[in-house]
Amino acid sequence: MKESSIDTSQQLVKDNSDYAQMVLDKALHNFQIDRILKGIDQSLENRNKDEFLRLTNELKIIRNQSFSN
Repeated sequence: MKESSIDTSQQLVKDNSDYAQMVLDKALHNFQIDRILKGIDQSLENRNKDEFLRLTNELKIIRNQSFSN
């Protein structure tokens, strides 16, 4: 019975660790999108076409990654 309790505890730790990693990954993903959007706004204000195109391309790539909004 003690082994079953240990197995259950280890599984809970693994599940919580996996969940925490997913939350962190999503937070990082959202941060990257926000950073790019701010850069796009800045490039529009500065009328910097090359920077705008670079950032919009980067945004397309990141949005096509595993998370959807």
